[in-house]
Amino acid sequence: MEIPAAQEIVGTSLSSANLLLKVRNQVVDCRRCPRLVQYREEVARNKRKEFVDWQYWGRPVPGFGDPDASLLIVGLAPAAHGGNRTGRVFTGDRSGDFLYRALYKVGLANQPTSENSDDALRLNDAYVTAAVKCAPPDNKPSTAETSNCSRYLASEIDSLRDLKAILCLGQFAFNAVMKMIRSKYNLPRLPARFGHGKVLRLGQGIPLIICSYHPSPRNTQTGKLTEKMFLSVLRKTLRDGKIARNKP
Repeated sequence: MEIPAAQEIVGTSLSSANLLLKVRNQVVDCRRCPRLVQYREEVARNKRKEFVDWQYWGRPVPGFGDPDASLLIVGLAPAAHGGNRTGRVFTGDRSGDFLYRALYKVGLANQPTSENSDDALRLNDAYVTAAVKCAPPDNKPSTAETSNCSRYLASEIDSLRDLKAILCLGQFAFNAVMKMIRSKYNLPRLPARFGHGKVLRLGQGIPLIICSYHPSPRNTQTGKLTEKMFLSVLRKTLRDGKIARNKP
C-alpha cells in the first residue's frame, strides 16, 4: 500500500503543507517502539475475517486534514483494524464513523463518511491526528511509547501555522496535549483537569484547549457521549476558537 496522500489543498500555504508532509514521512518511517511495531505488523498479517481481502497499512498512521487548519483534533491512537488497516486516522472504525459524521454536520468535512485513504474526504479548517501514531495492544500505550510519539505531536502543532484551538478527545489525548503545551510555552504545571465540555484559555498566543469524551463505542453506545453532546462541544469550539469552516 502506498503512503496515503496528504489532503489536496488548492491555494494553501506551501510552507505549512510541506512542513506537515515532512512530519508525515517521519511518522510513517518510525520504528522506535518495538512492542508497537510487533503488534501493528502482527495485526496486519492476522486480519479479521471481514477484512481478509484488505492489504493492511500496518505502519504508524499520520495526521490528516487541512494544512491551513485553525482546529487540531487529537485522539488516542489508531484502532488495530481501523487506522492500522486503512492508513488514515479515525478511518474504518466506529469511532471514526461518529467523528466524521459530526464534522460533516458542522461544516468541517465535505462528506459524512471516511472509509479508506483513497476516498474523497476533505476537511475544511480542521486537522485530525492521534497522540500515539501506532495501534497499541488493548488500546493502552505505555508511558515510554507515548513519550516517543510526543515529538510528532509537537511537530504537527508547530506546522499548523494558523492553529487557534485544540480539541482533545478523551483524557489520554488531553494529558498528552497539556504536557506538550506546558513544554512548548514554558508554562508551570497547571492544575487543569479533564472534563467534557471544558474550555481552557492558557494565555495570549496559546491555542484554546477544549475537552470532549472520546467517541469510542464504549462511550457512544452507553450514552456517555451522544451525538447531541458532541455537536454541542464542536459548535462551542467553532465559536470560541473562531474557526472559519468555509475558508476561501
